[in-house]
Amino acid sequence: MRAVVTVVGKDKTGIISKVSTFLAEKQVNILDISQTILEDYFAMIMLVDMSNSTQKLAELAEECRVMGEKIGMSVHLQHEDIFNAMHSI
Repeated sequence: MRAVVTVVGKDKTGIISKVSTFLAEKQVNILDISQTILEDYFAMIMLVDMSNSTQKLAELAEECRVMGEKIGMSVHLQHEDIFNAMHSI
């Protein structure tokens, strides 16, 4: 199953490292990544593959949210179908 991870917040050192390490520990593979800095703000979107993860999407989404709070960022994990549905209307 594929999902989309979004990360937004004030820019600081190590954001990509912390998020990608967290996902790797959960057996989530990053398929594609895009990130940018807008003045002082960091924005990143990742397309990930959760096929090897033993966790349910909702459980992992909550863990992403908590991890994001710990690093001072907003981190959201959503099923890819949400994005597909938004663009098929």
